[in-house]
Amino acid sequence: MKTLMLGNEAVARGLYEGGVAVVSSYPGTPSTEITECIAEYDEVYSEWAPNEKVAMEVAFGSALAGRRSFCGMKHVGLNVAADPLFTISYTGVNAGMVIAVADDPGMHSSQNEQDSRHYARAAKMPMLEPADSAECLEFAKRAFELSEEFDTPVLLRLCTRIAHSQSVVETGERVEAACTYSKNPAKYVMMPGNARLRHPVVEERIRRLTEFAETTDLNRLEMGGRQIGFIASGTAYQYVKEVFGDTVSVLKLGLVYPLPVKKIRDFAASVERVVVLEELDGFIEAHCRAIGVEVTGKDLFPLCGEFSQNLLREKMGLAVPNGRQLEETIPARPPVMCAGCPHRGLFYALTRNKATVLGDIGCYTLGSTAPLRAMDASTCMGASVSGLHGFNKALGREGESKTVAVIGDSTFLHSGVTGLINIAYNGSASTVVIMDNSTTGMTGHQHNPATGFNIKGEPAGKVDLEALCRAVGIRRVRVVDPYDLKECEEAVREELAAEEPSVIISRRPCALLKTVRHKAPLKVNHEKCRGCRSCLKIGCPAIRFEEKKASVDPTLCVGCGVCTQLCAFDAFESNEKGGGKE
Repeated sequence: MKTLMLGNEAVARGLYEGGVAVVSSYPGTPSTEITECIAEYDEVYSEWAPNEKVAMEVAFGSALAGRRSFCGMKHVGLNVAADPLFTISYTGVNAGMVIAVADDPGMHSSQNEQDSRHYARAAKMPMLEPADSAECLEFAKRAFELSEEFDTPVLLRLCTRIAHSQSVVETGERVEAACTYSKNPAKYVMMPGNARLRHPVVEERIRRLTEFAETTDLNRLEMGGRQIGFIASGTAYQYVKEVFGDTVSVLKLGLVYPLPVKKIRDFAASVERVVVLEELDGFIEAHCRAIGVEVTGKDLFPLCGEFSQNLLREKMGLAVPNGRQLEETIPARPPVMCAGCPHRGLFYALTRNKATVLGDIGCYTLGSTAPLRAMDASTCMGASVSGLHGFNKALGREGESKTVAVIGDSTFLHSGVTGLINIAYNGSASTVVIMDNSTTGMTGHQHNPATGFNIKGEPAGKVDLEALCRAVGIRRVRVVDPYDLKECEEAVREELAAEEPSVIISRRPCALLKTVRHKAPLKVNHEKCRGCRSCLKIGCPAIRFEEKKASVDPTLCVGCGVCTQLCAFDAFESNEKGGGKE
């Protein structure tokens, strides 16, 4: 049956048809929907793991047992999973194992712009890269076959455009696949004596895969005009076809590691000029030059950011369509925390205490933006907690008395716990704020081990954050309501003054959760409003100024009441009727 699917949805369908049995992932844009979609198939066991390393190890365990497996992550998630990745390349697999990694050229939702193709080369394992949803489905199935044929995990590389774009796919039937587990410690126990014997096996596998790359239909020639020949994969291939059609020749690469040698040389010999079009690093370009093929690549196209049809036209000397232009410049609209976001009150308390804030990865990263400007650093998942300890060890009591870490509940369980153990074990009087909004917010409200529900929304084991913090050695643990500004300010002030480690849990569910019941929106009594703008200090998008008076958009306001605590004139009142604008 033919149907429209997102790239992520098509990967999930391909995994299903390919007979996947066990799926374990940690959510990360733009790969999240793969696991969300596969969870809808009852024949497949699916789960959200605490982090990507755990997810990969779960998937490997399934493959070892003889059942096809999958784990998915975004590019920075692969950094977290790199430890098992490199070793399972040595061990190989029993049943097929597929690892999806989604890169983010242009950094739409990421803290860096790394190119995951380097992981394939470094870990010495094959990587496939689909160019549309149909290939997402097909390559997911083919990846299982390659995995079992060559006894290796297989990386499936996506990018934001492929993951979140729709195209037509043709669905098929599910196949069931299983292998028998048998003990083989020489293959799977990676102590040095065994690992030394496995390394030559890996090198031989790469040699065979390189030969495979020469003949596989995953890499195909599309011959057109011979003046220019493009080498491209993924999204870049689509840009070439959309701009040039059949007027140029294309070597379309679906297997992006290992890359063929003879096929590329023969292609180069058949055209007058070779152009490598690839986003991010010159990965294919470097290979071409290493095998003696002269190409145009990063000397023409940028290393940074996302490409487009117009960028290709411009760099190739073609006319760029003007398109329609707006008569007025649209004001910049930086991302902000939602109306009623529980993180807002806590960040306000931190600014009131003039705290230095080491932040983390999540919705709360937006606390760095105006008007709160309540964050000084944000690096990677869990870095706030570990970094706080180092910061305070460097500055001593000077740092401890004014510096905090903020981290979400999901991120804390992902990689913040070990940092907190370090604080307790190595003794810094550090204050960690866990912003518990009862979900994994920024990736689309996925459950985590602290919510009490699994990926299917079924009741599951629930981590008690207070008990966990105490269990690792933190004696001062307190819970605050971020909608209560006074309570938050007192907690921050008292814990910063304490001469021992402490944890503040700011607990209030995300305002966007379907289970949250909101109060009636507020309104402003314009007779009481003095236009002092104190209410703007929290940066709530529901509050605006009209004719020098505050006003509330009832379509956004959730009645959280934080603004009422800022107004010295009691101008904010309940609007029980709700509805239209003031």
